[in-house]
Amino acid sequence: MTTSNTGNGDVDPAVRAELARLRDSIDNIDAAVVHMLAERFKATQQVGHLKARHQLPPADPAREARQIERLRTLAENAKLDPAFAEKFLNFIIAEVIRHHERIAEDTVNGTTTVTD
Repeated sequence: MTTSNTGNGDVDPAVRAELARLRDSIDNIDAAVVHMLAERFKATQQVGHLKARHQLPPADPAREARQIERLRTLAENAKLDPAFAEKFLNFIIAEVIRHHERIAEDTVNGTTTVTD
């Protein structure tokens, strides 16, 4: 596997095989990330229902700040850009708060939020 191009426009079969192997790995990781996010949101939905039942606010800025700092440290230790990790977590937190607000509204209005 010394060259990536045979000169006639065709990709070396060994390069194509390595690319396919790497992409399969990426696809598996993407699937795991989606499943982990689904599990995380199941847990945060339960938190939202608990907060709504006890009239707690949808957002918890102190907890969010601790989580961001924790994730930045984890990212640094994993050799991942901490700024990227923070942006990612902020996106997730915003979605969780949106869910919690909807759950609180549904609780006040006596409607049910369907979650699975």
